[in-house]
Amino acid sequence: MKIGRFEFEALQLLLVFVPVSIILHFAHAPALWIFATAALAIVPLAGLMGKSTEHLSEHVGPAVGGLLNATFGNAAELIIALMALHAGLHDVVKASLTGSIIGNALLVLGLSFLAGGLKFEKQTFRAPAAATSTTLMALAAIGLLIPAVFHAIVGPTAPIQEHELSVAISIVLIITYALGLVFQLVTHKQLYAAGEEHGAADPEAWSVGKSVGVLVAATVGVAIASELLVGSVEETAKHMGMTQVFIGVIVVAIIGNAAEHSTAVLMAMKNKMDLSIGVAVGSSIQIALFVAPVLVFASYAFGTPLDLVFTPFEVVAVIMTVGVMALVAMDGESNWLEGVMLLAVYLMLGIAFYFLPAHPAGGHP
Repeated sequence: MKIGRFEFEALQLLLVFVPVSIILHFAHAPALWIFATAALAIVPLAGLMGKSTEHLSEHVGPAVGGLLNATFGNAAELIIALMALHAGLHDVVKASLTGSIIGNALLVLGLSFLAGGLKFEKQTFRAPAAATSTTLMALAAIGLLIPAVFHAIVGPTAPIQEHELSVAISIVLIITYALGLVFQLVTHKQLYAAGEEHGAADPEAWSVGKSVGVLVAATVGVAIASELLVGSVEETAKHMGMTQVFIGVIVVAIIGNAAEHSTAVLMAMKNKMDLSIGVAVGSSIQIALFVAPVLVFASYAFGTPLDLVFTPFEVVAVIMTVGVMALVAMDGESNWLEGVMLLAVYLMLGIAFYFLPAHPAGGHP
């Protein structure tokens, strides 16, 4: 995740919300204020994590650097989800996973196509790489569909089997994710080469010590802000008349991905569509194939096992997202109207999630 200097400096201005959110917490301020300031605090901290990873990549080479970016690309979302998992907010955790998947593939990609298309009449990208990413997303949709179908067939009578099924599917997903990294970084890396010139190392690159130090500090900061965010989500949802699922699908998902959102759009405006799509779609793949399984495994450490039984509407939303992605990626070209269409689908799904009852049919009570 490459963040421009101007963008990075703009993000740094939001760091003031880190101490503000902590002060409000100890002052027992209204939950809505704590939620809002913690959310704003996470955005620059996630940007710092991306920036430090970018600088660290300058010292370890492109292959390891790509792995670092893949690993830390969704670290903020993972930390938020872990905090919610520790608090027992399973609905928020699963909703944030769904929201991150559809948000990156529809909202971020849509904004990128729109912003780039308004500047360039037609933009092109590598269709084979986009097709591979779409196939991986289809696999993720199947991974979400199977537990939901199993739950619909057996009902709430087999919770142990549902958890065992979720663990088994998580193993398959994370192995596929690892092999996908091998495909992207080793055996078929030419498919993902964005055509950029690679010169000498950046003379302004941070040292290894500074990169690691900033990465650790930002990670700790995200953990603290995430705990404040999660701790205030229930009262905030009630105050705003929203369900926890909507908060997870829309609000939390956008917060965790904010830095990457702006990066993908800026790359599109520079006509670097391969990079833009790589950020947007790659993040969705990481959420589905890496973050979701990790959360399932981590849930056992918290003593409250997480399953992959998503509500029927969440599954349908992901399947629809994959279908729309396949349609726009098949020709290797994009324009502003395709961006509008992606945004329209995201908006319609967001409206539907807003009106979705707290415990929809087919979901867990």
